[in-house]
Amino acid sequence: MFTEALKITPGITAVIGGGGKTSLLRRLGEELAENASVLLCTTTKIRPFPGIPTVYTREELDAEKERLLCMGTPGENGKLTVPEVPLAELAERFDYVLVEADGSAGRPMKAHASHEPVIPPEAGEVILVLGASGFGERIADAAHRPERYSHLAGLRPEDPVTPEAAARVIEKEGLHQKIFVNQAETALTQARCFAGLMNCPVVLGSIQKGEIYPCLF
Repeated sequence: MFTEALKITPGITAVIGGGGKTSLLRRLGEELAENASVLLCTTTKIRPFPGIPTVYTREELDAEKERLLCMGTPGENGKLTVPEVPLAELAERFDYVLVEADGSAGRPMKAHASHEPVIPPEAGEVILVLGASGFGERIADAAHRPERYSHLAGLRPEDPVTPEAAARVIEKEGLHQKIFVNQAETALTQARCFAGLMNCPVVLGSIQKGEIYPCLF
């Protein structure tokens, strides 16, 4: 299970980084909801989760009995923004609150601007998501905010993303406690190389395939 691999603990967990955050939130929420109450929400913008009940107001939240919910304030283009109920209160009402605290424009890699990510101060831990499909691709194509990414990596935007470059960017930013490498099956050797460079827990997996992969051969 992804929750066991990532050692998700009760309270508020923020998810940041590249592509796969929303899918990870859903997977973790579904696993945790087998035995606990779980709320999915955002500090930025997120789309509602198909098949998961969404509530918008405190009154709707009070009336809902499902173990797994999404909550947010309606925004532009059908997206949800920050819930009207404070996260600290939501953490008292749910065993787990999973927060998407970042955007990446669908890119597998990301470097952060000064106003990002929007990690809630109540978050007990932060998981950074990285898409292994970005390994070997040009920084300009693989990374959200490629100019910032290439600067932190010490490379040019037209250079490829290597495990070493990804590790440099993430270590310099220092925003995480754990890392989840999604789409690991697309570049398993590079993903394992990256994991070996990091000084924190790294989990390799594929949300689409429902697989967790060992970091070593």
